[in-house]
Amino acid sequence: MDYVYSWSDFVGNIGVALLIGTFAMLQFDKINPKGFWYSFNNLLVALLLLVNLYYKPNISSIIIEIFWILLSIYGLVNYFKSRSKEHVDG
Repeated sequence: MDYVYSWSDFVGNIGVALLIGTFAMLQFDKINPKGFWYSFNNLLVALLLLVNLYYKPNISSIIIEIFWILLSIYGLVNYFKSRSKEHVDG
């Protein structure tokens, strides 16, 4: 079976690079896991990987990415809720 590297693979690889970079920043305490950028980067990673999965489907990976998106959105909503609460309390 021959593997053909396509533009969707490139998009997916950008997502992988962002995932690795975000995880590294988390481990080196350069990013707050409750902050905007952590959840935003994770959302972007999942969307980029879904582009690749659209063209080269793998049901298990699609399920992971859907939950990754939902949890990232949850994190972003909580981030914005906490910021608005700080403005009200502050």
